[in-house]
Amino acid sequence: MLHHTTAAVITRPKFKIKTNDQMSIYQGDISSSKKVSTRNLIWVVIIILTCVSSTGVQTLEARSDTQSLPPKHHLPDGTFRNNHHPAINKPGSDLLKWWWNRERSGPVSFPLVNNNPKFLRNNKLVPTITWIGHATLLIQYDGLNILTDPHFTERASPFKFIGPRRFTPPGLALTDLPRIDLVVVSHNHYDHLDEGTIKQLYSRQADQPPRFFVPLRQKKWFDNLGIPNVVELDWGENTDYKGWRVHAVPTQHWSGRSLWDRNKVLWAGWVLEHPSFSFLFVGDTGYSPDFADIGKRFGPIDLAAIPIGAYEPRWFMSESHVNPEEAVNIHLDIRARYSVGIHWGTFQLTDEPMDEPPVRLKQALKQSDIPQDRFFVMQHGETRTLFFIEN
Repeated sequence: MLHHTTAAVITRPKFKIKTNDQMSIYQGDISSSKKVSTRNLIWVVIIILTCVSSTGVQTLEARSDTQSLPPKHHLPDGTFRNNHHPAINKPGSDLLKWWWNRERSGPVSFPLVNNNPKFLRNNKLVPTITWIGHATLLIQYDGLNILTDPHFTERASPFKFIGPRRFTPPGLALTDLPRIDLVVVSHNHYDHLDEGTIKQLYSRQADQPPRFFVPLRQKKWFDNLGIPNVVELDWGENTDYKGWRVHAVPTQHWSGRSLWDRNKVLWAGWVLEHPSFSFLFVGDTGYSPDFADIGKRFGPIDLAAIPIGAYEPRWFMSESHVNPEEAVNIHLDIRARYSVGIHWGTFQLTDEPMDEPPVRLKQALKQSDIPQDRFFVMQHGETRTLFFIEN
């Protein structure tokens, strides 16, 4: 029997930091040198500046929650902007300034919690949440298996040999996943939309592929991979799937996977409504009034997944990445009953120590008089039941 404060028991051995397994390869020497090599400079320009980054059939009809509101986030040139902030498109000089002057501590590899893949594969009755790492969660509720921003490979990069490395392996192997029914993708940056993972998710259940929900104009990317069963939604649109209502909601971020596609694809958060449970997946965002609006429309939300990492330096990151204090503000704005902290402890994307976000979150909760169990963090691979939602 699972308990919501403990993890299930795993039957597979723990990953080690150096392995030849392609799904969790962690090779190379770690250096804290401040100087940027030519190779790293190429990575900076190609990866972070551009991204930090038809066979599919859309079968569901999308409805608008806000028919009377003009789509102010649609720009005349075909790109997108944020509701309460201009389109984020920092000059390359800012990026190079950050990278040349950055001082960051060494990467951290976190231990994996033993879990029980067999239980998760067979589970149809017990509501659970499993943190696989970064922004990837497995939610099981009323027999439906939901995956968020799936990423299981070694790097958040278009290349296998360079780009941000995974320092903590996936808490649950992709091959140990149950059959996935529904996948939500928040945006197309490489740490949130991983081609290798998406291809494997589809190929392992091509007879009954997951239903992928993606932001506006992201479906074409899936079409080009030959992956069907994809629904794209604009902010304010919703559709029904297997007893759930799926809403695309605004966040403050940006998109891009190359030098030429900045903000040509939308980004979004997702509200999933079941008759007895509501879940908000924020994905990646800066702090904005969007969350107070979400709270008014959908609150109280039973469970929210809110990013707490990748926030330093603030002069460069604040527009698109919240810090733990702002994450607590989001928790309050959306009137969340419970929240889980994501987007930390997996890739070293920014300058704060990799183990700092949970510490600052705990402090921020104390300052706001919010009980620690109301906004919790999980260990990689940890599974909790969701029975506490019923209280």
